[in-house]
Amino acid sequence: MQNKSLIILFLLCLLPAGKAQTPPAVRQFLSRQSMKGASFSLMAKEVNSGDILYAYEADRKMTPASVLKIVTTATALELLGAEYRFATTLEYDGVIADSILRGNLYIKGSGDPSLGSSHFAPDRSNYTPDRNTFIPQWIAALEKQGVRRISGSVIADERIFDTEGVSMKWVYEDLGSYYGAACYGLSVFDNLYKLYVNTGAPGSKPEIVSCVPAIPSLRFHNYLTVGAVATDSSYIVGAPFSNDRYLYGVLPANGKRILLRGDIPDPPLFLAQYLSACLQQAGIRIEGKATCFRLLQEADRLPGGGERKVLATTYSPTLREIIRITNGRSHNLYADALLKTLGATKYKPAPGEVISSAGKGIQVVCSYWREKGLDTSSLWMSDGNGLAVANKVTASFICELLIYMATKSRQGDAAFIASLPRAGLEGTVAGLLKGSVLQGKALLKSGGISRIRTYAGYITKGDKRYAVALFTHNYSCTMQEITKEIETLLLALF
Repeated sequence: MQNKSLIILFLLCLLPAGKAQTPPAVRQFLSRQSMKGASFSLMAKEVNSGDILYAYEADRKMTPASVLKIVTTATALELLGAEYRFATTLEYDGVIADSILRGNLYIKGSGDPSLGSSHFAPDRSNYTPDRNTFIPQWIAALEKQGVRRISGSVIADERIFDTEGVSMKWVYEDLGSYYGAACYGLSVFDNLYKLYVNTGAPGSKPEIVSCVPAIPSLRFHNYLTVGAVATDSSYIVGAPFSNDRYLYGVLPANGKRILLRGDIPDPPLFLAQYLSACLQQAGIRIEGKATCFRLLQEADRLPGGGERKVLATTYSPTLREIIRITNGRSHNLYADALLKTLGATKYKPAPGEVISSAGKGIQVVCSYWREKGLDTSSLWMSDGNGLAVANKVTASFICELLIYMATKSRQGDAAFIASLPRAGLEGTVAGLLKGSVLQGKALLKSGGISRIRTYAGYITKGDKRYAVALFTHNYSCTMQEITKEIETLLLALF
């Protein structure tokens, strides 16, 4: 009986202590009506000492949304290095004689998500696919060899990744969207198209004006309506490899060239077709039909294993630059390409093992951080970008990773930390903490999907830097409103 009484007394002593550790600002945040029935997790640690500044439910597994990109980009920098570049090569088989390439022309991908990306264009605001630089370089390489005719086809070789372009855990509304672009071994133009529409009076049907780049095979099923509204609530949905795209939602009345964006259904095939059309325009005749290895494999018509010779190589920006866009602009395609690249370059499958490109990358990520002493039992990944609600992680894990990158990584300040946007100034957090004492002092990756708002990164207070992770789930207000409440919380805490 005495031992039992001591145990009960010990447990009772713990209860008020735990409650006292919750900062008043957190208690006030949790008392808001919008947080009734919601979940919240917070961890803040001083980077150099590892001392806990604040903690609340820090070991609860939460959906991180785009904060997961921190895990993906940190691992990519650690294993590939900041100066890593993707290479896309233009190759041919057969022979070149009498101005004729008697064989096929191949575009061999290495997973580069930045080929033709507007994010690296000199003038991004006016960038269009026809202003790319790699196609003229490839045409020039053929002209240098004197090629005026190709007896075979332009073939996209996207085999470095599998054909599972999107995570099986994504929800339907993500498929076909601009932010849910599928990731394959060959990507181009951010795997996006721009659709321009005009609207008339409320109640009328919007008119599709143009699609850039032109994708003749796409079929748009227009269920859009026009309303007396101020904002665009439209969305585009469609499955990978399908040429059917469905347009839903409401657009403002009397609009000219309203911009909608969607994903290119089959980027490797589109790139082969696009190059083929550009070559024809340049006066290089092509006798075969543009295709890709996925279609050739399905038809059991894979080309022979003859030697292929390189005509031109196009290199991506450095990984440092790619990750700056991944975290700063929350680029989902870039993040998934990094995850799959880790799998393609670092994973060694067991004999007979069957595992997806994303699955290989996830294994590499978890293995790496486990070797570094982090508890990866809380890290459940279904993609590299955070779109899947099935992704789970704890605030504790994210803080430990942030501390590692700040204190032990050779890629820390110069590449990883520099990739996180400054709150109030840039990227996806340009409006957060703007004009406050934390403007520019908080380097934060934001995340947001339905009823989920998350932030993680570093906050400087005085001469100390803190690693911070904050997850909010199932709030009952709008995302804009919860963002303002989180902003108030951060200002109170720091």
